[in-house]
Parts: sequence; structure tokens; C-alpha cells
Amino acid sequence: MPSIESLYRHYAPRVRATLIRRLGDFDSAEDALHEAFVAAVSDWPTRGVPDDPVAWLIRVGHRRGIDQIRRRQTARRHAHFLDTEEATQPDALAIEDDPLRLLFTCCHPVLTTPDRVALTLREMAGLTTEQVANGLLQKPATLAQRIVRAKRRIRDAGIAYEVPDTTELPSRLPDVLRVIYLIFNEGYSCSDGETVVAVSLADEAIRLAQALARQLPRGEVFALLALMLLHDARRNARQDAEGNLVPLEEQNRDLWDKEQIEDGMNWLEKALALTPTAPYTLQASIAAVHAQASTAGATDWKRIARLYDALYRWQPSPVVALNRAVAVAMSDTPEAGLLLLEALASNKHVATYHLYHAALADLHRRAGHRHAACQSYQQALLLCAQGPEKRFLARRLAELNHLD
Repeated sequence: MPSIESLYRHYAPRVRATLIRRLGDFDSAEDALHEAFVAAVSDWPTRGVPDDPVAWLIRVGHRRGIDQIRRRQTARRHAHFLDTEEATQPDALAIEDDPLRLLFTCCHPVLTTPDRVALTLREMAGLTTEQVANGLLQKPATLAQRIVRAKRRIRDAGIAYEVPDTTELPSRLPDVLRVIYLIFNEGYSCSDGETVVAVSLADEAIRLAQALARQLPRGEVFALLALMLLHDARRNARQDAEGNLVPLEEQNRDLWDKEQIEDGMNWLEKALALTPTAPYTLQASIAAVHAQASTAGATDWKRIARLYDALYRWQPSPVVALNRAVAVAMSDTPEAGLLLLEALASNKHVATYHLYHAALADLHRRAGHRHAACQSYQQALLLCAQGPEKRFLARRLAELNHLD
């Protein structure tokens, strides 16, 4: 039987979303979710995993949630939840839509944009406060305050737990897309731990984008879906049998999922017809250049650099600038990329971003600046929290020190 931890990561987002709908409260749903998994820890090792684990967890969690509400003597305020669905079999169609309902509830306009993002990442994907903070380049204490405040606003405003109608959807879409992509990024490249890819999070983000594409066929939705599919197609090549990180240029491209790449390219084609130069379309186009290169040496870095130039005009962020500098280094010279990276050094967010120092180290290494490369690798190691990535950085540093 898979570990309870892996089952939790796989099933918790969908179970949590349905329990929020059925219990009408974020905190009650979270308590009920935990109780359901406590019951699973006791029951599943001896009886086996149920045929429908999600339905089992929802049923047990809902029952425990109702018991909690009664114990707190708030049954009258929650009467409509007690009278409906208490003993019923969870509805498969309703469960399927619950993550989208939760997504749009968490991204309601009554919340500020940072609060929407923080709440959705915490409640939909079940990320820790530290993981959310890493994804948003913010302090954990700030994120914790945002989450508490956002829950209070939803409760006090009586926000309906539903997908908005088509007249409201477009205005709610940008934050929803950003949240989906942040969930994917945490799954595709975990911020800590010993696994490079958290498959359940990446899969959940893709599933949400697929559902959103069916309900709202817009270019940026198609482009985000294409971007995630093209990145995710490389998942089997990103970590070796010993659990070590494999950088893009060293990956065995035979391990890339060709069907998923084709699927991503089809979605990109649809996006290009509608929003040819929008941010997610540009990012998906960059991923497509990598996906279509038969070898690392065949990568069209000049096209990637031009695409990053266009993306930077849309989104002049430090992260885009960092990636643009690397593309310039690969298409021109390491020194050209270093000039662009060093211009970012005064940015306070970049200074504590381990990938900035890792990129700086790599370009110094390629340029033959061994001492500067070692210093940057050491700084990246201090800031990095992910096991495989730390080992990769340490290996690069050891290779340079071996040259003495």
C-alpha cells in the first residue's frame, strides 16, 4: 500500500474542496480532513485502500465534521449543512467541480490579489505556509496573516461557494491562472524536501487548467495549459535513479513524454491563434523551443532570447530578467549574460533567491571564472532548501574545487 503521506498529497486537495462545500467553513473542513486521514491511517493498512478513496475520505470527513459542529453547539447556524448530504454517497460530478468552485471562491474580488493567491495555494493544494512563501518570494509570517485575513473576509462577506457566471469569469481569470501556475511550479520543482517533482501537485494544476479550458476557452487558458504540459513532459528525465537532479542540457530526451509534448503543442497552436504575444503564450513558446530540440546543442537559444525580450516587456520582473540573462548567455557569450545578471544584484528579492546565485555560478563556470563561480555556488547552497538541488550545487562546487 502507498504511504499515507503520498495518499494525502494525492487526495487531500479534492477532499478538502468538497468538505469546504459540504461543511461551509474552511477551518471545519480542515479539521474534518485531518480526522478522515487519521481514520484512514487506522483502517487502510488492514482493510486496504478503498476502491474510491476520495469518496471514502469525504464520507468519513463529512461525518466527523458534522460531529464537530454539533459538539461546538453551532448546529443551528449550520443547519442547512446538517440536513443535506449527511448520510448520502458523495456525488461524483459535484466532487469533480469542487476544486474549481474552491478556486474561484479563493480568488473572489472581495480579497486582495496577494490574499487570493496565498489562500488558494494553502487551501486548494495544501501547501505549507513556508512553501507558499517561497513561491511568492515573501516571508512566512506575512503569508500566515494573509491566509487568516482572507478566510475571515470570505466568512464575513458570505461569499458563495460557486463558479461565477460567464459575465464575471474574465475579470476573475488572471489571478486564477496565476494561482494554477504557482501550484504547478511547486509541484514541478518542489521548494524543499528530497523530491524534484511532486507529481500530485503538478497533475492537479494541469487538471484544473484542463477543466478551466473546457469552461472558458480563452487564449491565455490554452497557453497556460500548453506551458504546463510541455514542462511536465520532462518530469521522468529530471531526476536520476539515485534521486539526483539532472539539468536540462544533460537530460535523456528519450525519457520525455512525446505524447504530452504533442498535446502541449496542440494547445499552444490554439493559444497562438487567439493571444499570440500574451505572457503565458510567450512562456509556452519558450518551452516549445526546448521540447522541439532533438539535442541540447540543437536548442535555438537566439529564438528563446527574443521570446524572453518580448516577455520582459510584458512582465519586467526579476525572475524573467534572470531567465532572459541566461538565454542571452547561451545565445551569445557567458560574459554577456553575466552583465545582465550582475545588473540585478541590487534587487532585494533576487539577493535571497538561490536560483539567481546558481545561475550566476553557472555562467561564471562557463566563462572560466573559477573563484567567482565557487563563491556563487556557496551562496546558492546556503539559500537552497531542496535536497536534490543542494546535492547538484554541491557536486558542481566540488568539481571546481577539484581543479586546484
